[in-house]
Amino acid sequence: MVLIAAAVCTKAGKAIVSRQFVEMTKARIEGLLAAFPKLIPTGTQHTFVETDSVRYVYQPLERLYMLLITTRASNILEDLETLRLFARVIPEYCRSLEENEIIENAFNLIFAFDEIVALGYRESVNLSQIRTFVEMDSHEEKVYQAVRQTQEREAKLKMREKAKELQRQKLEQVKKGIKANFGSSGGFGSTSNNSYTPTASVDVVSVANDVKPPSHVVTQKRGMKLGSKGKDVESFVDQLKSEGEKVIAPANNIQSALKTPTIKSDVDDVHLRLEEKLIVRLGRDGGVQQFEVLGLVTLHIGNEKWGRIRVQLENKDTRGVQLQTHPQVDKELFKLHSQIGLKQAAKPFPLHSDVGVLKWRLQSTEESYVPLLINCWPSEAGDGSCDVNIEYELTHTNLELADVNIAIPLPIGCSPSVGECDGTYVHESRKNQLVWSLPFIDGSNKTGSVEFNAPKAIPSDFFPLTVAFTSKTSYASIKIVDVLLVDDDSPVKHSVDAVLYPEKYEIV
Repeated sequence: MVLIAAAVCTKAGKAIVSRQFVEMTKARIEGLLAAFPKLIPTGTQHTFVETDSVRYVYQPLERLYMLLITTRASNILEDLETLRLFARVIPEYCRSLEENEIIENAFNLIFAFDEIVALGYRESVNLSQIRTFVEMDSHEEKVYQAVRQTQEREAKLKMREKAKELQRQKLEQVKKGIKANFGSSGGFGSTSNNSYTPTASVDVVSVANDVKPPSHVVTQKRGMKLGSKGKDVESFVDQLKSEGEKVIAPANNIQSALKTPTIKSDVDDVHLRLEEKLIVRLGRDGGVQQFEVLGLVTLHIGNEKWGRIRVQLENKDTRGVQLQTHPQVDKELFKLHSQIGLKQAAKPFPLHSDVGVLKWRLQSTEESYVPLLINCWPSEAGDGSCDVNIEYELTHTNLELADVNIAIPLPIGCSPSVGECDGTYVHESRKNQLVWSLPFIDGSNKTGSVEFNAPKAIPSDFFPLTVAFTSKTSYASIKIVDVLLVDDDSPVKHSVDAVLYPEKYEIV
């Protein structure tokens, strides 16, 4: 098969998006597209038409056409299969099949077209792979962004602490009755151009919590200048105003300007989060192509008196989970007692930040490791439709899955007729998918199924299926038992938040 071009055009032959896969002039492709509507036969059900040099393979998309232009020697069955994939890509990036929506997402469509065809030949890809390639998702970029956000958050906290310290010093000076000594050797000097340098004893400047005070070059000290205190203060205040500082002129407002900011805490003094991500890729004919569990325990301390603690864990997993502690965590303590504590016990954990202290990983290709198996069985009926039977099975009955949604792709314009269904379903026509929803899956309803009929469909139209859910049960059987003080092993009040969710869970 040699594919010359792929285009989305109007019924009049006007090109909206066109991608040429061989060397071709603009006039040539415009001529081929303009001739296409005149060649469409009336009163027939064919989806292709031929000329002396090329073959047009097309599919109507409401008021538009998805059109492939190939050589006459190409395989018509492969052409039709490729056409279906192109037609499924369009609604993936466009909310509606309108001309302005196609134009708005033209670049994404062209990128997707390039993933399907390279140098005129079809690539072996499916819709899920195309979506992944176009998104260009990068794990390294996510890690970098997470580290950068953590650094920014820590920098803001340090600035707040510094601002609080400065305001505390000013408040103590005000209570002791110390005034700002303008013009003295301890403050700033008087120069001929009235340039002054502020010091920490100035009581008329309000330091914002999130803004670092500007640094100034200290001028050479001079002797005391008598009789110029009022002018010095006024010029100093004027200069601060010109530099953008917020100045509170009335002396009786000093107390309100020096109020210590409070940091609002939305978590307990000691909070632990146990998070697990599933990455599952199953074959439509059975078999596990990819299975991976990534776990992480993060610690958040909101009160400095609980900084020196140890976290007691319980690990009942027997499947060979690979555990790894933070470099600052005492590995011997973890191996001998299953406790997480710092190597230097005298030092506390960082305050007001989420610190990852333990992570784990589990990989396998055994089907028994997959917690939720999905079996999709489409079969062709005699009238050109497909009867589809989908069944789920919860193999790990200790898990409790909530908000389970199984998304089944459908052909464009397909309206399925649903028969039996455990749970509920929603037909999302814009996304061309049927979403099968179950509010809860556990040992009491570990199996369930849905049956429906889809007109004008083939079995490959219903893949890949994607699965989404949440759970508060740990997959790796790792639990946080207690939190203890380093000094006397007394228990510390804490809270634990556990979550298990699929980052990617699909049947291809």
